[in-house]
Amino acid sequence: MRLFSRLTILFAVLLLAGCAAAPQNPRELEFPPLEFRLPQVEKIELDNGIRLYLKENHELPLVSVTAMVGAGSIGDPESKTGLGGLFAATLRTGGTASLDPDELEESLDRLAADLSVSTGTYATTLGLSLRREHLERGMAILADILRRPVFGAERLELARKEAIEGVRRQDDDPSSVASRALSRAIYGDHPLGRHPTVETLRAVSRSDLRDFHRRNFHPNNLWLAVSGDFDRKVLVSLLNRLFGDWPERDFDRQAIPPVEADTGPVVLLAQKDLPQTTILMGHLGIDKSNPDLHAVRVMNYILGGGGFNSRLMREVRSNRGLAYSVYSYFSVGRFLPGLFIAGSETKSETTMEVVELMRSILRGIRETPVSGEELELARQSLINSFVFAFDDTHGVVTQRMRLDFFGYPPDYLETYRDKVAAVSVADVQRVADKYLHPDRLKVVLVGDADSFGADAHSLGLPVEEIRPETENGDRPGETAVDEAGSI
Repeated sequence: MRLFSRLTILFAVLLLAGCAAAPQNPRELEFPPLEFRLPQVEKIELDNGIRLYLKENHELPLVSVTAMVGAGSIGDPESKTGLGGLFAATLRTGGTASLDPDELEESLDRLAADLSVSTGTYATTLGLSLRREHLERGMAILADILRRPVFGAERLELARKEAIEGVRRQDDDPSSVASRALSRAIYGDHPLGRHPTVETLRAVSRSDLRDFHRRNFHPNNLWLAVSGDFDRKVLVSLLNRLFGDWPERDFDRQAIPPVEADTGPVVLLAQKDLPQTTILMGHLGIDKSNPDLHAVRVMNYILGGGGFNSRLMREVRSNRGLAYSVYSYFSVGRFLPGLFIAGSETKSETTMEVVELMRSILRGIRETPVSGEELELARQSLINSFVFAFDDTHGVVTQRMRLDFFGYPPDYLETYRDKVAAVSVADVQRVADKYLHPDRLKVVLVGDADSFGADAHSLGLPVEEIRPETENGDRPGETAVDEAGSI
């Protein structure tokens, strides 16, 4: 007992001594400066032009693969809008030269592999995730799908039925109505403004899918990102075996038609018996090559992209309690200008009040310099959040691949933080004045117009009524106006 007591006393004395030596104020603690280095990704090009992006990570026995083919829905004929979506669905499920649709599904199930296919505006993307011991078989299936799909007729019809059902249900969602109407109002008849209809989906044939594949699926139009638990030499040897006899070919890349300047301002009204109104407003924005890209990001953070730190959220929600959510963003276009969009939802009676307030806040950031505190918060938030783009190994690899695919500058990531930090108060006001156009906004309102609290014409803009999608294939966003330009 005497020994135990002495040890207890000695421990207590040491503990108190350690506490006495510690700083009393946490602010007095000193730490070495944080350093962040961009993760490195290995890039290889195979003899037939396939571009590889590789990063080994042996933490888990898993491998992830992303394949990108440089062809997307931007090339859909107007009369067959939706072809890209049907292509992706049927490529995934329609079987290959060596596996019929059922055998394809059974093979993936046996491997416990996750395979996805999607078609975006400019690219068709395939994603594969599986265990390392199944990599050889999984890559063989992926190569078969990329090179020798058969687009089974039954699977095409199933994909068509699902897509048509989606069209028939799309007007049930107010946000879907608003986003489709806004993009069509801004882009017009350009492919970026089109959306599938029942008629255009019915017009797509199996031969259309085959033609899309024949024109665009070539090894020198393919990018592959692989991360996870693999051996580099073994993987490259496997890829050469699976793809090495696939010859490089000259081909015509998909044309990207230019976007014309959007027309004047308008209010687009979709009548729905709802207790709240979905509000979207916007106009043409910028693309990735814009020299003011980083200044625009900082400006938009202050305007509506910074959550509770933004002016829109602070004024519309926090100060006045008119909406639960309000925001703005620039959807930076890859090859063509994207959209500037500001949006909110509010109870029907305050619809016009919120629209007017949002337009006023947009005008305010153009006319009055932002404060130094706002600028510093925006810059630091964007800089500090940058590191979270690298918290997933496969995300790192695919990010690097996509930057190359879309032609970003080679040092885009390396210079991002410095360029954000260099944005000044004058830069913010300059880009706000140049790229925000409150007097050219297309304003979409989805709700009960009889309960708006004020007539939509009080905004001083032409008002047009949006007709709902019909089974005959009428386009969402087409309008009906009388001779006076009103509903």
